[in-house]
Formats: sequence, structure tokens, C-alpha cells
Amino acid sequence: MVGIVIVSHSKKLALGVRELAAQMVQGQVSIAVAAGIEDPENPLGTDPIQVYEAIASVFSDDGVLVLMDLGSALLSAEMAIEFLPEAQQQKVHLCEAPLVEGAIAAVVAAAAGRDIHQVMAEARGALLAKATQLGVVSRALSIVTPTTHVESPTREIRLIVSNRLGLHARPAAQFVATAARFKSQIRVQNLTRNTELVRGDSINQVTTLGVRQGHELVITATGSDADEALASLQVLFATNFGEDNAALNYRPAFHHAVTPATHGELLGIAASGGIAIAPIVHYQPAHIPITQYHVDDVEGEWQRVQAAIHIARQEIQAVFSQASLQIGDAEAAIFDAQLLFLEDPVLLEAAKERILEHHLNAEAAWQAVVDEVVTSYHTLEDSYLQERVDDVVDVGQRVLRLLAGNAPTNLHLQEAVILVATDLIPSDTAGLDPTKVLGICTTSGTATSHSAIIARTLGIPAVLGVDAQVLHLANGTLMALDGESGKAWVEPESHILDLLEAKQKAWQTAQQEAQATAHQPAITRDGRQVSVFANIGSISDVQVAVASGAEGVGLLRTEFLYFDRTSAPTEEEQLEVYQAIAQVLDNRPLIIRTLDVGGDKPLPYLRVGLREANPFLGWRGIRFCLDHPELFKTQLRAILRASVRHKIKIMLPMITTVSEVRAAKVILGEVQAELNQAGIAFDAAMEVGIMVEVPSAVAIADQLAAEVDFFSIGTNDLSQYIMASDRTNLRVANLVDALHPAVLRMVQQTVQAAHAARISVGLCGELAADILATPILLGLGLDELSVNPQNIPAIKQAIARFSIVESEAIVASALQQDSAVHVRELISTSVNNM
Repeated sequence: MVGIVIVSHSKKLALGVRELAAQMVQGQVSIAVAAGIEDPENPLGTDPIQVYEAIASVFSDDGVLVLMDLGSALLSAEMAIEFLPEAQQQKVHLCEAPLVEGAIAAVVAAAAGRDIHQVMAEARGALLAKATQLGVVSRALSIVTPTTHVESPTREIRLIVSNRLGLHARPAAQFVATAARFKSQIRVQNLTRNTELVRGDSINQVTTLGVRQGHELVITATGSDADEALASLQVLFATNFGEDNAALNYRPAFHHAVTPATHGELLGIAASGGIAIAPIVHYQPAHIPITQYHVDDVEGEWQRVQAAIHIARQEIQAVFSQASLQIGDAEAAIFDAQLLFLEDPVLLEAAKERILEHHLNAEAAWQAVVDEVVTSYHTLEDSYLQERVDDVVDVGQRVLRLLAGNAPTNLHLQEAVILVATDLIPSDTAGLDPTKVLGICTTSGTATSHSAIIARTLGIPAVLGVDAQVLHLANGTLMALDGESGKAWVEPESHILDLLEAKQKAWQTAQQEAQATAHQPAITRDGRQVSVFANIGSISDVQVAVASGAEGVGLLRTEFLYFDRTSAPTEEEQLEVYQAIAQVLDNRPLIIRTLDVGGDKPLPYLRVGLREANPFLGWRGIRFCLDHPELFKTQLRAILRASVRHKIKIMLPMITTVSEVRAAKVILGEVQAELNQAGIAFDAAMEVGIMVEVPSAVAIADQLAAEVDFFSIGTNDLSQYIMASDRTNLRVANLVDALHPAVLRMVQQTVQAAHAARISVGLCGELAADILATPILLGLGLDELSVNPQNIPAIKQAIARFSIVESEAIVASALQQDSAVHVRELISTSVNNM
């Protein structure tokens, strides 16, 4: 632990400071005083020998921090260091921090186990709280560390976090990756928890802010591209980091809390549903022993760390690629956070310092900084964020294994088994083969850990947190587990096996029926067929969509091609993606929405110019594309070229006027003429549609219908525009409910205008995936619903439960209600009475 020395001209002052500081940490930190001189008549002064003795009395290999007042105190401290052995001199740091406040801040940091540089930083910032409280400095700017951008202004935004789970690993990874793209220095502070401003390019510092839903953050940027940086970060929050905010992925039922264990029964946490019956195999990752020793070639040792990190990055990228195919991009994004851990400048600087300044070997230095990060996660109050420590351990062990030259631990299973372990880290779980690993049983872990999430995605039943006695079972012991109830049985009796096998068979039958239904048309009880399409945002999404029974893609969000890069995608890059998606669809319809950015979703590499006070009412969607014709033309060329032998349609976003549609069609015609002139084939009959997502489009829907081939209603935006409420603002977000009668009347008006013009109309907002809303949407007469791939089976089953006549009756009553709450109550009552 870091030692503290207080140097002052006044012994009484120094002793008082020491007493105050010691009380703060219950005597946990060694604090020495060197103050005053032995002269009763003139006691004020400092003595270098006294300072030397004080330093020696609290010396630690972790370092000594010396705080002093003015004048000769500094000279005495500098002279005292010269008396120390050379090896010790490097570990003693003089700090200019204020004596009283600095000492208190320093001992608290030292007691928390922080290193010497962190302790110094805490001491130097000790006056901040007082200055802020007195209004001497502004809260947002005062904590920012001086940077090379001092000549640049500091910009600031404040926002409320709406993600269900706050800045957990994946959104934190996106935040850091975005912040790191800019030259400006990004800082972020959790105002709700009154944290310090931390570096926005540090995955660990951002994660350990403990940001949860509803917390208020302040984000500052200092540098030449500050506005662009903040705009890009604001997009992440406005779009909920691409996460579905409708519901948590999993809410386990903890049946074990009320059901006593019977003989041979183990109680645990229900983490992944399903039944597994198989012999067990113990899984134990290879232990990597660490020996700390002194190195002379510090540069060579640091190069070893860099080489191991480079290989680890390649390994994690391979895991990410495989996981994307196996569990999808959303869950595979867990490993994005691991990649950022390897690039965390705070962590890398700490490891480098241990090697270069303390001459530690690479293994010991790396393990020390990983342990510090793990400790910082464990001290968080938020249990969900504490669980993210698994990812830190995962990537830390990977680098350590490479440094030690150990081969990775691989499972070579000859038969199907239940895996028994103390715990599984995410990369272990992602590498499991569901045909060989039928179940997972561990003595630790939680239902919200990343390993549990991956197990659920893979469809592997899992019971976690069982008694440690399971670790003493012999390999090959028969086990049965129920991932829904959180129970496991060792050598289960015949009646238990019969019950579980019956439950397993019923579950498999239900799954098979759901899957079979998913690949059949969605037809109401009175024979009306409704198309069920998928909303997608990547190539892997379309694979999941087809497997889930999608009859086509109702919305391909092309923005994923434009973000996370420094320039717009080329025509060839876009063509390759569009063709790949169309190929997977195998002649099913593919509706490609043209670029929907600008306003609240800016592209950093395109200068917006003026900052927009109301970005949702600003330069976005089709407005942006019409003002960037070359960018627009490039995308249109790629879409047209991909349309050959595929059922591709173009959809224009954020249409508010007829003139916008006509202007877009003129540009489309120019592109078609250019392709014709170049002899490049395309589908000349390709349909063009629009998104209906603003009230003006509804008001002139009859005029717009005469210009296009189809409508698609985007209820997410339409709801917020109708209700004049920002759906990303928690203070008013409750008003943005697509089941409000005002919104439903707009949907009805749009459908009527479309059908009068003999064009089709679909709905691709979140409302389409709400099973409660299914009878409303059927009754309104929608021809197509487009939902996220995982919702397709449930929506198809819901459609089959209703008739159009019943649904129209529900709609007639719903349109007369005065609130979304009453609409929901009406639907529930009507469905229950059917």
C-alpha cells in the first residue's frame, strides 16, 4: 500500500492533518509526519533529515507520496530524497496538492488499494469538490484533465440513459469505440452517482461508472472535432445502442427458493430453460502459475506483452466471427467489449509502468493490472455490473496464457454430456457445441451473466450456483437438470427420469410445432393472409430471419454500412452486402430503406455545419440524402445493380412532402439512365415505396399513394411526432405509446388511403411485434407486419388466433378510447371474452 508523508513548517498543523486523515481510513494507511524544528522559541521550520526518516518509516514498494506546504518544506523534501538509495528514490513522489484536502483524498485512495499515480491524481483533484460547491468552477469543466487541446473549446452534452440495463458491456464497448475514433478528448461523468469525470476511451473506467437506466450523464469533448464526437455519441444513446428496449432478454423464475430439495436433488439458479439428461464431464481450465521476478530488459518485456495482446486480439476476433454465425451479432457483441479491454489505454499504461519503472516481468505486471480492474468491478454497488467481471477475467486469462506459452484448453467430447464446472467464462461458453454439451451445471454464476446469456442463445439448458459437492462427482455420473426450475439430480431415480423425459418431450413438441407454424403462412381464422416479414440490420440477421420463418425482409436498415468508419461505403461494398442478403432470401422480397441519417444520427465524416436544437425535427432521412446527391446516387446504383434476379424494393425514409418523393424519383431516374448507358443490368420494374412516419405524410397519404408503389408505417417515429414527445427522453417517453387512439387513427387513415389507391401497406415499428396489438393491426387492415426475427413465430401464431371480423370490432371500440391504457384494457378484456 502507498505510504503518505506530511511535511509542514508547523508540527501542530501536521499532526492535526495526520489525525484527520487517519480517522478517514481507520488507520489502514501508514502516515508519517516531518514538521517543525527542535527550537522552543522558533518551532516553525523543516529538517531534511526528519523528512528522510519519515519517508523511510512508511516506505513501500508501492510508493510514497509526500505532501508539503510552502517554502523550505519543498526544499527539505527534495533534499531528503537524495539521502535514499537510488532504487528507492524512483518510488518517492512529491505532490503539489493542498496539504489538508490532499492528505485526506490521498489516504482514502491509498486505502482503496490504488497505485501511486492514482493516489497522486486523487490528491491533486482534492479541491474540486469544495470549488464546485462554492460555485468557483463549473461542474462539467473543472474535472477535465488539461490536454494538448487547451486552445480548443470544451463542448458538453447532458442526457438521460434509457437502456434497460444501462451501460453494460456492449453499450459501453460501443461508447468507447466511438469516443476513440475522434481526436478530441472525451470525458464522461455519472451525475446521478456523483462520480468523477473519467476517460471516455477507457472501457473499464466507463463501465465502472455504474450507469443504469434513468441516470443522468454529462459528456464533454475538448478538441477540433468535439461537436462531431458528441453528435456521434448522442446517436448511440438516442438509438438505445441498437438494443431492444421493450423487455429484458430473460427473467428467470427462481423456483428453488420455495421448493425444498429432495434426496439427490441440487438446487440452483434457473439460467437457461430446457431438460438435459446425460453423464457429466468436469471442465477445469488449465491453471497458469505466476512467478514475479526482476527483469533488466524492460523494453523486451513490454514487447512480449504487446505481442501477446496482438495474438489475443486475433483469437477474440475469431471467437467473435464464429459466435456471430452461431448466436448472432447482438450476443456476439459481448466480445467487442473484450477487444476494447485489450485497447484500454488506462490498463495498458498501468502494465507498461509496472514493467518499465518497477522492472516486473510481463506475466506479473499483466496479472497485477487485471487484478486491479477485477477489484474495481467487485466494489461496484450494482450487482449486474459486478457480473461483467467475467469478461475481464476471460480476456486477462487469454493474454496470460499466451505470455506463459500454454496451449488453450479444448474439450474433445466423444459423447453427449452435461458440463460441470466452477464457472464458465464467455469465450468458453461460446465455443460449446450444443450437440455435444446437452447441459451446463456450475457452482457459481448468475442468470444475467454473459455465459448464461450465450447458453440461452445456444439453447443449452443451464443450472448455476449449485452446491460445490457436485465438483466431487466422478466423470460419467448420470445427471439430469431442468434449466427452467433451476434443479439438478445426481443419478436420478426412475420416477424423476420419467417426469423429466415427459417434460422434455412436451417441450420439444412445442418447439417443433412453433417452428413448423413459423414456416407456414400467417392466416387468420376467417382466411385472411397477412405477410410477416423481418426487420434486419446485418447479413447474420437475415440468416436468423429465414430460419425463423420470415417471408421476406420488410426493412433493411442500411445505416450499419455507414457507421463505425471514416468514409462512406463504396458502391461495390454496398453491392456485395445487398447481393449477399438477397441470396439468403432466395427470391423472397427485400425492402431496402435508403440511408436514414442526419439530425439525431449524424455521420461524423460529413460536416453538418449548424448544430440542431431539435435534431428529430432537423436534417435527417430523405432531406439529408437529397442534399447529398452523390452519396444518394451511390447507394441507389448499388441497390439497382443488386436487383437483378432478386425481389428488391426501394423505400425512402422520413417523407414529409410530395416534392421530396418526386425529387428522389428524379435522382433514381438519372441513375437508371446512367446504368442503361453503361449497359449494366437492373430491374427496371423495381417498386419504390416510402416510410410513413410523420403526421404530414398521413395528412397527404392520398397524394403520396399516387406517387409510390407501397407504404410502410414506422410507428416508432410516428408516435413521437404525433404525441410531440421525444421517445429518448424519460420525462415524456411514457406519452409515446403507439396504441394511443391518436396514433391508431393515423394508422387507419394511412391504410385507407393506401387501399383506395390499390397499393399495399405494412407496419415495421415495434408495435408490430407486440402480441397484444395483433388484433388491432389486423382490424386496421394492414397487409404486412415486419418484426425482429425472433418475434416471427409468436406473431404468426397470434395472427392465427383471431378473425378479421373480431379484430375490426376491437378496433372500432379502441378508436373511441381516450388513452393507450384504456386501449390495452379493452384488448385484454375482448381477447379474454373470445
